Amino acid sequence: MFEASDRTSASIPKPALVPYNDWRRVALPAPEAFTPTLPVSVIVPCYQPPAATLEMTFATLERQTYPRDLFEVVLVDDGSASPLAPPPSPLDVTVVRQQRHGVGIARARNTGVRAAAHGILLFLDADMLVEADWIAAHARWHHAVSDVLTLGGRAYVAMDGMDANTIRHRPDTLRSLLSGRPMDPPEVAGHLTRTGNLTTRADDPFRVVIGGNFGIGKDFYWLIGGSDESFTRHCLEEVELGYRAYTHGALLAPVQDAFAWHQGRIDAKERSLRIQRAKIAHLIAHRGLRGNWPGRIFSVPQHVVSIAVRDASADRIVEIVFAVLADREHDLVVRIEAAAMDGDELALLRETFEPDPRVHLGGERSALAEFPVVPFHIALPSTCAFAPNLVSRLRTALGDAVTAYATLSDNSRASITRTWALHRAHRTMGSPADFGEAHAVSAAALKMRCRSKSRSRHIAEPTGYPSKRERLFDRARDIRNMREAWAFSHWLAVWSGRWLAQRWRKFLSE
Repeated sequence: MFEASDRTSASIPKPALVPYNDWRRVALPAPEAFTPTLPVSVIVPCYQPPAATLEMTFATLERQTYPRDLFEVVLVDDGSASPLAPPPSPLDVTVVRQQRHGVGIARARNTGVRAAAHGILLFLDADMLVEADWIAAHARWHHAVSDVLTLGGRAYVAMDGMDANTIRHRPDTLRSLLSGRPMDPPEVAGHLTRTGNLTTRADDPFRVVIGGNFGIGKDFYWLIGGSDESFTRHCLEEVELGYRAYTHGALLAPVQDAFAWHQGRIDAKERSLRIQRAKIAHLIAHRGLRGNWPGRIFSVPQHVVSIAVRDASADRIVEIVFAVLADREHDLVVRIEAAAMDGDELALLRETFEPDPRVHLGGERSALAEFPVVPFHIALPSTCAFAPNLVSRLRTALGDAVTAYATLSDNSRASITRTWALHRAHRTMGSPADFGEAHAVSAAALKMRCRSKSRSRHIAEPTGYPSKRERLFDRARDIRNMREAWAFSHWLAVWSGRWLAQRWRKFLSE
């Protein structure tokens, strides 16, 4: 087995040091100049695959240009009725089996990783055909970057009349062999175009993570928690994995040369996503996947607001928490940094907030360790006085920057930072500003100031109900398509009609 101690320090991959997700700035050798030195484990989860299908997949793995002594294949049997046997092959193949509990592809991936001998993991579905440079195209990135998630493309193609011998002995590429057959194009092409091949500042690059063709380092895979085994239905478990990789600061790199061909066209089952979309709305904190509904509480909120206690009284902390909970940006939790408090002050906070799932009393762990996949971390000093909706103002001030902050007259600071940048900074011993723009905002623009010793009048007692103006802006800013624009216009017409009727009745009564 290839041991980590066998590597020289120069050969050990380093964390990504590029701004945002600009993978183009990573210095990689040209494909023809790349010399593989690190071994790879190819994880192939499957459930009762037809023998001919699996044989064709193995035929493409046998044609890989990557040195055969530097990769293994781990075939994971997800509880097939008859124990699965791999087709005859010169490859280094290990078969592991797990009990069937629903669709267990997420669990099968974890099982395969536990059995994998090597530090670079490539995931491949059992019904996928890969080009000859597939392993090399993925591995070239993992030789250079330790926290990269490589994304290969795929298309769905009809395989009528095709067999393993034809694939194994083809004279050219799979693309040439399969040319002219009916096929469905890559389903993530639109997202790649929208995000400039994942190089723009879009905050949802994880949408392009598709199952069956991606690569990740084993250490980083377990750092983000592996695959979520609560997924027991088809689809979207890999998007959720991609979300956790993204919020942990992974570099998402589309690898065009690592292309795969799915054996068969898209079927109706793969379009049935209704239940899975409801599930991931709780796990992926992005408005494009959950909407913006006041009153909803999600498993993973969009914001965690940490309040530094310092020498503030419990009454003062309660005021701040009430104001934050009443914010227009309602998809949040509050974390009180109360580790230094004791006695009656801490008891008051516990009695006030412990039953509330949106308020946490921070312990010894950092906010980043406690909330590693909440996409926005906000820090507030207890010495500030501010107007309502500070969280919303900070989010607006952030724009597409990495971090935004305001410094008060006592040098305390309120800030908002993207979680992926915090994770990258932690791994590289740097600062979030090393990975993108930092916006300095005036305290006046956020309607903040240092609080006097007397009770601040800038803390609004929460009513629990947004104003009419706030409701209008909340609904307008969440419009993402024509259907939602039509629904908004209908709501606005009804709301305006009721308002005019009230005004008319008031006028007549006078």
